[in-house]
Amino acid sequence: MTFRQFAFNNVTRNKRLYAAYFLSSLFTVMVFFTFSIFAFHPELSGDEMNKNVIQGMNISSGIIYVFSFFFILYSMSSFLQSRKREFGLLMMQGMSVKQIRSMVFLENMLIGFFATISGIVLGLVFAKGILLLAENVLVIGNELNFYLPIQATLLTFVSFIVLFFFISLFVSYVLRTKKLNDLIKGSKKSKGEPKANRFLTITAIVLLGAGYVVALVTKGMVVLAVMLPVILVVTIGTYLLFTQLSVFVIRRLKDKETVFWHKTNMLLFSDLSFRMKDNARTFFMVAMVSTVAFSAIGTLFGFQVFLTDGTKTANPNTFTYMSYTDDNDKEAQDVSLINEVLHEENIKADTEQTLLSYYEIADDRILIAKVSDFNRFAHLIGEKPIEIQEGQAVVVEFEGVAFGQTKELINVPIELNTGVTLKPDEVIFSRALPATDSYYVVSDKDYSALPAPKSEANFYAWQATDGEQQVLEASEKLYDEVPVYKFTSGEYNVYQINKAYGPVLFVGLFIGIVFFVSAGSFLYFRLYTDLDEDKQKFKSIAKMGLTVKELKKVLNRQTAILFFAPILVALIHGAVALTALAHMFYYNLFKESVIVLSVFLLIQVIYFFIVRYFYTKQIKAAIE
Repeated sequence: MTFRQFAFNNVTRNKRLYAAYFLSSLFTVMVFFTFSIFAFHPELSGDEMNKNVIQGMNISSGIIYVFSFFFILYSMSSFLQSRKREFGLLMMQGMSVKQIRSMVFLENMLIGFFATISGIVLGLVFAKGILLLAENVLVIGNELNFYLPIQATLLTFVSFIVLFFFISLFVSYVLRTKKLNDLIKGSKKSKGEPKANRFLTITAIVLLGAGYVVALVTKGMVVLAVMLPVILVVTIGTYLLFTQLSVFVIRRLKDKETVFWHKTNMLLFSDLSFRMKDNARTFFMVAMVSTVAFSAIGTLFGFQVFLTDGTKTANPNTFTYMSYTDDNDKEAQDVSLINEVLHEENIKADTEQTLLSYYEIADDRILIAKVSDFNRFAHLIGEKPIEIQEGQAVVVEFEGVAFGQTKELINVPIELNTGVTLKPDEVIFSRALPATDSYYVVSDKDYSALPAPKSEANFYAWQATDGEQQVLEASEKLYDEVPVYKFTSGEYNVYQINKAYGPVLFVGLFIGIVFFVSAGSFLYFRLYTDLDEDKQKFKSIAKMGLTVKELKKVLNRQTAILFFAPILVALIHGAVALTALAHMFYYNLFKESVIVLSVFLLIQVIYFFIVRYFYTKQIKAAIE
């Protein structure tokens, strides 16, 4: 058997440990390759919007590439930790340090080569499906046909072969510094039970509590001001949570006899504090990486919903046109063109028109409308009409947007030419008339007694009743002919937002998934690093009468704590972060937060069941 064959056999013999490393590397390569396919796609060249898409893909590829370096480096350190005794035995058999370094180098290059090839192949297999998905998410007008991505293939292959080469060299160098005695004893744990520092334990609680309170209490742009301090405080608190607070809680539980001596709890708690202490850095890393994934995707998804819903709320009509009387030279021509385009596109619509009058009230320009006009436009968008008696006035706040002027207008009276003073007595919410601020609605008779307005504008609104599918085509034609500051199409504005925001959401989604898959792989590595020791432990306990049912119960709890302790912390961090985002925009993102966090939790649960099955199978095979 040659030395290369020996290295190859080492990989195949340790396939259970290398599996997660190989699959995670494969997935990372596939995502990088996918972004490269977009970057070199012929349909995405030329258009300015598509250039932004390509730029975003290139930046994302760079982020994934850098993250891949640290992820693979961490993965290899986990392998070295679990194979220290193996290396020590090989050295005892006469293998030199140089040969061990060469063996590790060849193993890593072998895995890297096949992971790169497999990632590219899988990327080609799923390329068409991903391109179809991108057409909808990116809102690209051109069809993204499948093509042979030679440039993307070469870039991906060379980039990751170079990455694996340098990581293999680095790992080999680190291995050189280990002495034989360190390698033989490397996997053994200290017999001294970990103890938590009381001061640091309290500090963890204070830091996390303070960070959460500040993040949840602040609103508006203040959220941006406190963001960095909160992130720093919560990060330190999270590290202390796993290194100190978790050990303190476990120690307290062990001191309670009713808990410690209950059924199989003794087996669970016997080395749980060791595991929490030893895995603290892994838990911390997983929690923070997962938090970044949750927060990034939740923020992108929530911000898109915020923008689109806000645009839909602010534009309840299919089309609107407003022209001030001092700038309405082409008003008749523009309105005629809108009606003509509607007819050409077979769009049937109800329409209303009125003259909006603005008055100087409380040192501001405020709209005052008569109730008959208000009700006509309210009916156009399906709102209920209102009744206003003579001598009465109401303040209208634009529904869904808090401009903060209600308190001012409700206390400001309206002076009529007849000497009568109207005092507003009610606040209602509506989207019937266009207004950037709150405004008044009065009776028709009182409206006729108002003084001369400061300015006036003709306002037209169209509400499509049939042919809504052609609204986008009609909007594109009209935006080319009618001034954008006069004409508005809510649906077309939403389309433009999705078109501009789609690449950001698409890129963020992929990067978030890469981070999350990597976090799950970290947990897999840590679990299987202790597999051999767990085999010996449970094999000894089985001789004392441990049943298969009790074994499964202990392993279920043990793996559940390992998998879900950092994920639970990340979910809480993510929920607080998304709540802070909602407070910044004064917009409820509860639904979007639940969707994002639930999807990630579901993925982790599925991953947990898969890993638990194979892990339990390995332990059972060792004791039978």
